[in-house]
Amino acid sequence: MKTVWDAGVRNELLERFARLQHNQRPKWGKMNAGQMVAHCTGPMRSAMGEMEVTEKWTPMRFRLLRYLVIYVLPWPKGAPTAPEFIHQGPEDLDRNRKALAAALERFAAHRGKPFRDHAAFGRLSEKDWGCLMWRHLDHHLTQFGV
Repeated sequence: MKTVWDAGVRNELLERFARLQHNQRPKWGKMNAGQMVAHCTGPMRSAMGEMEVTEKWTPMRFRLLRYLVIYVLPWPKGAPTAPEFIHQGPEDLDRNRKALAAALERFAAHRGKPFRDHAAFGRLSEKDWGCLMWRHLDHHLTQFGV
């Protein structure tokens, strides 16, 4: 499983985000490219304590289900997200790409320090965080065909 703890994987993700076009349409969902990039930045910021997200109890707090979602199962299209991660207004793709790249590097530098509990998954290991972030970013890049 890929992880954002690997510098090569982070570079690959950033190269894919760089290929994203302003007018690119998603294969599913309602977000435009700028909104998607802003959405992808939120979970990293939340994990590092830079952004508040309301916690909620979900079945993904059960260890086995959490493991399956992070490491095994394909992710559903249009799965719900925290309201704090939804961006509905116009978003500047280039500005958001820079913010995402900076957040990704801060996230990688945060390794070895405590992360906040995930709003839906609860307490995660560092390994879980690295894989979950890669899967989340990859999921949305795939949504836009990059």
